[in-house]
Amino acid sequence: MSVEYAIIIKNKTRLETLIERFNTKAQAKFYIERSGGDFNDYEKEHEIFHNSLSRVQRDLSTVLKNKIVERSFLPSFIFNEKQVIVTVGQDGLVANTAKYVKQIPIVAVNPDQERFDGILLPFHSGNFLGAIDSVLANNYNSKIASFAEAKLNDGQRLLAFNDLFIGATSHVSARYQISYNNKTEEQSSSGIIVSTQAGSTGWLSSVFNMSFGIQKFMEKDKSKKKYAKLKDNQLMFAVREPFASKKTKVETAAGLITGQSKLVIQSFMPTNGLIFSDGIESDFLKFNSGAIATIGIAEEKANLVLA
Repeated sequence: MSVEYAIIIKNKTRLETLIERFNTKAQAKFYIERSGGDFNDYEKEHEIFHNSLSRVQRDLSTVLKNKIVERSFLPSFIFNEKQVIVTVGQDGLVANTAKYVKQIPIVAVNPDQERFDGILLPFHSGNFLGAIDSVLANNYNSKIASFAEAKLNDGQRLLAFNDLFIGATSHVSARYQISYNNKTEEQSSSGIIVSTQAGSTGWLSSVFNMSFGIQKFMEKDKSKKKYAKLKDNQLMFAVREPFASKKTKVETAAGLITGQSKLVIQSFMPTNGLIFSDGIESDFLKFNSGAIATIGIAEEKANLVLA
């Protein structure tokens, strides 16, 4: 099916968010400078971003009709196969967008290469149009990435490009029953992280870093650090700070989830349980007593255009 329209996805800049919070730019500046911050940095970032965004829209308009959509409207926006997606922002915007557009091609543009590393951002405003031309010709290279999926026993589901968090909304222990590889136990912990291949260098890696640091301190271990090297058809879960007691166990602390093996979690949290996706707490499912979540690999895939 031929592409007829481009959707540009953007997020608010830090400056725009501040002005929304404090009503005026002057009040936002007063707050930042009173706190010892550099307001000029906020202004510079804002200017560079909007220069990139303007160039993207101007150049894109030479080949396709297009419109700009704010990230906050992603859950309600209707996407279709006649569109190509252009994200202008950081890695997190790509991850969040991918969950809603599914296998529609995503051309990810880094608006500020000096500021953002952009692991998922192979293009900038000066070269992205070549990727658009390749998509229009249906002759492009892409990475097909898997999503993690949490499916509840009431039919609700949540996807994650990078990771899922299953736990409590506040700094209290999460209580639940965990079942994996034919073994079931009750646990109390600060939550469970489930990571995709794409997310394995993020939150999951920090769990490994904590483990390495403790091991080094306790055993003076100088061995080389080893991180998870996941395949695209694998997820990895890790239980954060499991607590052993007469009732709660710590035997199931980590494992791989594949098409054949899933993770099942039953909530024992009366009111404060949740599952959220990709570090965005507003993208969540309530996970209170009686809820059962099956964690696996989703059927949907992300389609990330490569340089």
